Amino acid sequence: MAVTASSRDRFRHLALFYHGRGEYLAGLRGFIQASRARGDAVFAAVPARKVQLIRREVGADSAHVTLVDMAELGRNPARIIPALLAYAGRHRSQHVCCIGEPIWPGRTAAEVQEAIRHEALINLAFRDSPVTVLCPYDSAGLPGSVIADAVCTHPAVIKDRQATASATYLGPPDLPPRCNRALPRPPAHAETLSYHDDLRPVRSFVASSARCAGLTPSRISDLVLAIGELAANTLRHTDGGGTVRVWQTGEEIICQVADTGQLTDPLAWHRARSDELLGGNGLWLVNQVCDLVQARTGQAGTTTRLHMRLRWPSPGRHASRQAH
Repeated sequence: MAVTASSRDRFRHLALFYHGRGEYLAGLRGFIQASRARGDAVFAAVPARKVQLIRREVGADSAHVTLVDMAELGRNPARIIPALLAYAGRHRSQHVCCIGEPIWPGRTAAEVQEAIRHEALINLAFRDSPVTVLCPYDSAGLPGSVIADAVCTHPAVIKDRQATASATYLGPPDLPPRCNRALPRPPAHAETLSYHDDLRPVRSFVASSARCAGLTPSRISDLVLAIGELAANTLRHTDGGGTVRVWQTGEEIICQVADTGQLTDPLAWHRARSDELLGGNGLWLVNQVCDLVQARTGQAGTTTRLHMRLRWPSPGRHASRQAH
């Protein structure tokens, strides 16, 4: 599990396949203690219920580890890379070691798809950086398709305490095939509005739909802000206008913006906020206020789908086995 000294000047991305709590904690304890012994900066993002387990497991070393709840940070997986970039930026004089568990039993199929995309793009975001990222995967609780994708998105995997090179690693900027699948078509009952030069009807349309769906006032403001950013990008970068579609499910309201613009930067949705980039933080802002963002771009244009939960799921919900 320990990262050798010779690897400290380059990027490493490892998947840890574990069975059970004991193997999980032993693997993370060894990684954290070895990192701390070398004087590395350590950041760990795991689901909230595991944060206290790790604190107890590593003892005094936990005081020197930045521990955050991945269910909050990574609820929208596109938030994770910006957070890691910001952390690495604050520790430029040190090698940075990160633990990130972006997929766990209970994730929806859409969340898992975007988390897999994140895992592939992290190889592009940090490929020239002295950063090590270890990603735990519950081999018993996750579908085989998720484990197979993890092998494709990590240059090395750890199983039974042995690290080996991945035989199916894709390498940047390639993504596992399901990450490039077109989004499902909106339902027939989705409400639709086209826009060309005035954003006021767009904001009013989304706000009204969100109120009818039962979204709270503060969340309505967040959604209107996010849609406004996307629609403004349409007017700024295209000539043909765009279309907004809104619908709801039992758990969330979904807003989709489609236009003829194209995103050529694979990391466009995964950039850290910049104080120097005047007016250029719109996509970062959208990710911060929405529970999930899905974006697909191609020759016909770009489709961006924003998800906002109407209520929080119960702790016992297990949907990740639907992700195939």
